[in-house]
Amino acid sequence: MRTELVTTLKRKATDLLSELAKDKEPILITQHGLPSAYLVDVDSYEKLQAKMKLLEGIARGERAVDEGRTISNEQAKAKMARWLK
Repeated sequence: MRTELVTTLKRKATDLLSELAKDKEPILITQHGLPSAYLVDVDSYEKLQAKMKLLEGIARGERAVDEGRTISNEQAKAKMARWLK
């Protein structure tokens, strides 16, 4: 992964965005020597958000199982049948 100074971002934003669109590789932006932000292309960001939603859904399901909030297969089929009418 590439690292750039925030001053480089200020001076060469258009160039960095062009390279980002071409390479699809995130750029770490540093400020005062410390990580400040990641610059990512739109497609990669949207894919990351979709993955996060999926993982959050899985985590909610695992919590439901741990807490005993489950239903039988027949109950699930009945609920789905009502939704699909």
